[in-house]
Amino acid sequence: MESRMNQALVENDQLSPGKGRCPEIPATMVHIATEPLPVKDHFLWSMFNFVYCNFCCLGFMALAFSVKARDRKMLGDIYSASHYGATSKALNLAATLLTIALVITVVALAISGVIHLRPR
Repeated sequence: MESRMNQALVENDQLSPGKGRCPEIPATMVHIATEPLPVKDHFLWSMFNFVYCNFCCLGFMALAFSVKARDRKMLGDIYSASHYGATSKALNLAATLLTIALVITVVALAISGVIHLRPR
């Protein structure tokens, strides 16, 4: 029994891939390239804040960082683009929240009668 198994192993070792019972099957290799995550530059939000919510020029600074992020993204510098994009996001968030707080404060003071919006 052992001699048959040894003989079968020797026969399998002697067969070349292209000859014999097992023809060679061509292998297909698929290379999947992983693309980096898209970098967000928050350009539209920056434009909105620049036009409508430009509290202490935060909207203008956010717009400048958005343009820098977009330029770096076009050059292929993903690290700098993501850094400028994150800074733009923080400035946009600060400008939006401070403008909303300012509007709410002015409306509350006008309703309470502390400030008068109409001339007397």
